[in-house]
Amino acid sequence: MAGQIPQRFIDDLLARVDVVELVGERVQLKKAGRNHAGLCPFHQEKTPSFTVSADKQFYHCFGCGAHGNALRFLMEYDNLPFPEAVEQLASRLGLEVPREGADDPRAQARERKRKEGVNLLELSASFFRERLKMPEGQAARHYLAERGLSPEIQAAFGIGYAPDEWESLKRHLSVREIPETVQVEYGLLVHREESGRTYDRFRDRVMFPIRDVRGRTIAFGGRVLGDAKPKYLNSPETPVFHKGRELYGLFEARQANTRLERLVIVEGYMDVVALAQFGIRNAVATLGTSTSEDHLSRLFRMVDEVVFCFDGDRAGRQAASRALEVVLPLMIDGRQARFLFLPEGDDPDTLVRREGAEAFVDRITCASPLSEFLFDLAARGRDLARIEDRERYASQVLAATGKLPDGLLKSMMLNELSRRTGVERSRFEALMSRSDIGVGAPVEVEATSAPLQPSSVTGAGAGPQHDRMPLGLVARILQLLLHEPILVERLPETEDWYPEGDPDVPLCREVVRLLRAGRYRSGQVLLAHFHGSDQGQRLAVLVRREMLIPRAARAQELDGLVEHFRRHQRRPSCQERVDALLAKQRSGERLSPEERQRLMTLLAELGS
Repeated sequence: MAGQIPQRFIDDLLARVDVVELVGERVQLKKAGRNHAGLCPFHQEKTPSFTVSADKQFYHCFGCGAHGNALRFLMEYDNLPFPEAVEQLASRLGLEVPREGADDPRAQARERKRKEGVNLLELSASFFRERLKMPEGQAARHYLAERGLSPEIQAAFGIGYAPDEWESLKRHLSVREIPETVQVEYGLLVHREESGRTYDRFRDRVMFPIRDVRGRTIAFGGRVLGDAKPKYLNSPETPVFHKGRELYGLFEARQANTRLERLVIVEGYMDVVALAQFGIRNAVATLGTSTSEDHLSRLFRMVDEVVFCFDGDRAGRQAASRALEVVLPLMIDGRQARFLFLPEGDDPDTLVRREGAEAFVDRITCASPLSEFLFDLAARGRDLARIEDRERYASQVLAATGKLPDGLLKSMMLNELSRRTGVERSRFEALMSRSDIGVGAPVEVEATSAPLQPSSVTGAGAGPQHDRMPLGLVARILQLLLHEPILVERLPETEDWYPEGDPDVPLCREVVRLLRAGRYRSGQVLLAHFHGSDQGQRLAVLVRREMLIPRAARAQELDGLVEHFRRHQRRPSCQERVDALLAKQRSGERLSPEERQRLMTLLAELGS
């Protein structure tokens, strides 16, 4: 029925519906004083932070910030548009939803156009799928087979084919009495003003339907089979599709796993589909735009961790910098953002096919936390022995830190910046309170005689030369155990997970043995045991480095590192592969172009 819903009806509806009863049908709630509490349905958590107030008829999550009334809850939880949520609330009370202007021909026309738009996109998706099966789709089927996509993955993502004809889809939809004007409005036809002609926007392309969170087709992306340009073509903005808000593959990821904990943001359709083919079903892609705040707000409602995946070239680094700026204001406590850079010349599609799923998951597990990337980005291209460069380094980090929400991460970033620069934290807090500080803006920093502490990506604190060596993965485990000794209970009883060749392994073995034997619950007591030894100096360096991983995520970090080591036990290490290639070269054998490229990639990984 056409027409707007009167505001007075909405107000009356909300006054008559009990939000506690509505939410309680979907979330297990317990009485907590005058309110009710439970686990938030909009993000992953183990300790309840979701509160529903019977007095205020309101819900709020102190973890992810979700809040609203009964109508808002239905829209968010059941993924309903506003009119359908109102209809559902009204049906609970046996009420019919009134409409203003129901007899207005213009309102009726708008409603009719909306329904036509929804129907034609689903009809188009079905049309493309059917054409893929026909003789005209042979080249597309061959292309998909070459890319290694199984029929099951093709079906899961609804992949189809747009025939190499000017009016194939146009005829199909017109026969079903869908006006050409509507087909143009929803991006399926192109209209040439000079000639008045309309023709299919997508021709001779593999078609990827873009679905909303409810699984409804709202747009398309097409990949050309030949050398035509553009290689990828997306639907334009339409009444139902806004590329700055939608993510390809999000519906499919939620279908594969309703309890997602992490989502990986990649660049294109084939990256998402190729990863899915290898069993990695938690990847999504932006649609020809940079990652936006709308994108990330939606993802953080579903998961606590987002991993940005970029090419390792200059363009990838620039894209990562833009993503960092967008994600900073959204980093409330408990959320994680990581940055994964692939070898130059690779994308997720090519890399997962060459290395396999386990190796790609390892890369995701070991991706740089936001804090490490931020410090590394600020230090890049600067000589941190020079006071002027140190000032700019501190300015950039401080400006970015100022964008973080108040919380543990912001506090720990200030502590870490103070430790690395030798400037008191209170000085940074005073500077940050100035309203004119922005990203990259110059900040006056008092120079001190204290040496600058290198980035956690490149070293530990000041001290002997070996203390400034890169912080390895075993050292990260030692850090976790020093700050959270109880985590030793999560380590395997056997010692087969320790990697070979890491200089911190003997110390890690000894620390684990002492923690299990003495049941230490304090990192300081553990340090006292090693006092006066080289091992004690190493542990002191590690404990001085702030743990920038939130407490709630440390157990997951430890589990991921151990799993990474176990997976690599059966594969040659990066260093071993480098040594083998160098030995072959020294023996006089000529390396093939592929071997030379592999050697450069491995050396880059060792140096990163």
